[in-house]
Amino acid sequence: MILIATTLLLSVTVSARADEDPAIGLASFALASGSPEQSLFYSRNLSGYPGTWLRAQALLALGQVNKARPLLQYLIEGEHQRGAAALALARIALDEGEEIEARERFQIAADAGYGEVREQALYELAELARRAGHRDMTGRILSGMEAGYWAALGYMNLAADYSKRDLNPARALVALRVALAMSEHDTVSERSRNLRSQLLVRAGYLSYQNEEYEKAIDFLDQVSLDSYHTPRALYFHGLALTARDNHRAAMQSWHRAKKYPLAYPGVQEAWLGMGRGYDLSGYLGQAGEAYLAANASYEGERVTLRNLASQIRQDGAWKSMVQDARDSEAQWFLSDSRTLTQPRMAYLFRFMEDPAAQDAVGNVSALARVEALLEEKANNLEVFRGSLKNRLETPTKPVSGRQESLFAGLETLRARIEDLRGKADRPDRLTTINRSAKSIQDIEASLRLLGERLATRDARLEQLLQKTNIVLSRIQVLRSRAASLRGRAESKLDDLALAFVSKHDDRMAHALDKTEQKIAHLYEYLALETLERGDQ
Repeated sequence: MILIATTLLLSVTVSARADEDPAIGLASFALASGSPEQSLFYSRNLSGYPGTWLRAQALLALGQVNKARPLLQYLIEGEHQRGAAALALARIALDEGEEIEARERFQIAADAGYGEVREQALYELAELARRAGHRDMTGRILSGMEAGYWAALGYMNLAADYSKRDLNPARALVALRVALAMSEHDTVSERSRNLRSQLLVRAGYLSYQNEEYEKAIDFLDQVSLDSYHTPRALYFHGLALTARDNHRAAMQSWHRAKKYPLAYPGVQEAWLGMGRGYDLSGYLGQAGEAYLAANASYEGERVTLRNLASQIRQDGAWKSMVQDARDSEAQWFLSDSRTLTQPRMAYLFRFMEDPAAQDAVGNVSALARVEALLEEKANNLEVFRGSLKNRLETPTKPVSGRQESLFAGLETLRARIEDLRGKADRPDRLTTINRSAKSIQDIEASLRLLGERLATRDARLEQLLQKTNIVLSRIQVLRSRAASLRGRAESKLDDLALAFVSKHDDRMAHALDKTEQKIAHLYEYLALETLERGDQ
């Protein structure tokens, strides 16, 4: 999160000086495009606060916190980027468990920062107060924030606290309404839409729990149909409609939820809800068919999960879950709708909800990028080494005789110029003659330098070749280390992914038990009803 926010600040902070030093623009672009190693290279010789800020950002992105810390401390003590630097140091302290230091740094960031930096700092201060149980202080901090994403996020978290502690959800609903109003002022449209959908689902669920079904339906009707939270919203929407005895409309909501993969929250329950809806409506035959359809769907999902687990064991989670889900062959006009309805992408979304999974995927991604960069550098050096070898194998043509001839020609020209200088009768002609004499001197100096370089050509080429070989050897060592680290990171990712798949397989098994019980109860009821009719 800090990288996103501070990268946004970069374009504002350094744009005024980009025309003074192109390296600032190159380093900023490299950082914004996800190449911190290139940004570090371009900013290595930059002086002043733009260079220090860029290097600190690049080091943080590369995980070199100890090297970034003194640069950030230098910025805090200066006049530029104090807020952003304090925010970065506060996050480092928070990651290291130093809450007191983190709170002090966040306060500096809130006082010295502006825009996103200030709002992030205030949000973190509110979160520290909330986690410590000081909800009144949390409310005071949030009330002093500008309307936008961070304030909305803070009020959403405060609402979650209220909903856990209060029997009456009134305070939680008020906090969610405030969060909804705040989210409308977020300038990042995609982020705002996602947060708004999440807030609406929470508000709808709380209203349903409080038996305010009309209010719940009103909240849930506003959830976007292309949101990650849509399936859950459709399920709750059906529950609220069922509570009002509108079973037909409830089944319409659940039928729409069924179109999403079973990985999403609410979809599994919607399949069961269809059978329950038919049952409550008095259509027992259709209820049995709905339960059987749910049973078949759960069985099919277990097969999908087993296949996914097999692929993870064979190819690794990085390829099976991340790359294969990302490398879609869908046409551009189908890509948006396909994103939410693709089962593998759905499981990737669910998997990435876990912070440990985010860290594991991020580590593998970073190491893969390092390996690709090292491979590119190695290939470039191999080409350069081949060029040096070809130059060494090509003998230098003798130029000593040619040089003597050229020097003799220059002497002849110099004599003619001296003769012309004595005959010059106008100042402009004399100026032209002097320029010609200067050109001859430059040519003579260049010929002497060329001779010296040709005499040492092979020695210099050999020296370059040796240096290239040394660098290539170092790169090979780094590639080996990167490959080893990536192997360990992928192994950890595989373990997390397999545990995740196993958890969802257990969830499907539990759902299967539910449908089988529903089917058994339904058949038992039908059998008893048949017996009663026979007795009559």
